[in-house]
Amino acid sequence: MESEMKCNGSNVWGPEMPEGLDFEISHHPLTMKQVVNLIVAMERFKGSESPMSTEFRDEDLLNMMLDSIVEEEIVFDCYSAPPPQISWTGEEQCSMTDIEKRSVVRVQNSMQLHAVMLQGGTDLKKVLLNMSTYLHPAPSVVGRTVALGIKGTNLYLSCNKDGDTPTLHLEAVENKSLLSGSGTSISLDSDMVRFLFYRQDTGVNISTLMSVAYPNWYISTAQLNNKPLAMCLESTNHSQVFSIREEVEHQS
Repeated sequence: MESEMKCNGSNVWGPEMPEGLDFEISHHPLTMKQVVNLIVAMERFKGSESPMSTEFRDEDLLNMMLDSIVEEEIVFDCYSAPPPQISWTGEEQCSMTDIEKRSVVRVQNSMQLHAVMLQGGTDLKKVLLNMSTYLHPAPSVVGRTVALGIKGTNLYLSCNKDGDTPTLHLEAVENKSLLSGSGTSISLDSDMVRFLFYRQDTGVNISTLMSVAYPNWYISTAQLNNKPLAMCLESTNHSQVFSIREEVEHQS
């Protein structure tokens, strides 16, 4: 025998229901979840082994409806944005001297640069740097983003942490295209950031060089002559100011 379901005044025929039990729907289900719950509840009623009689109570109906509830689970797809990229824009050749006019030179068989007061006729010992410049994705960076390489080599200045203190060394880069070349970019969350510095110009050819990896740590020179360049905090007495001058390569 078919049972009758009354819905908004119209007659709708549904599956056979147990004798003595009828459904009356006061409004159309608004969601697929409500439709599924209704169908599951009807199937539970049909499969009930308990005889339906006048003793069937509202509590029994409520328990069957609660057992039939279908949980609705909302799943959100989470996509992480790719890390920002610093893009190479160009390269220039330059030399550096500190505030005491000491030139930056490389000590033989050493992976450090020293600040040395050169005597007359010894300028050929000073280091010429290839300064790569990069376009930083953040609009409010503290200066131009640069990498400093020794001309004619694959050695670049890098800032790494030794314990709690950042240190400055020369480091060989086997694949030079990582730091120079059209289309080259460096991810801000990669370890290549150790080669990058913010060049902040405070006057004509007067600049400071702050580590991108370790903010507030600057390339500096010691008070004594012929000492290695190092990293120091802005609050220390080390000299952090350099004169960076572009060097034009003369054609022979």
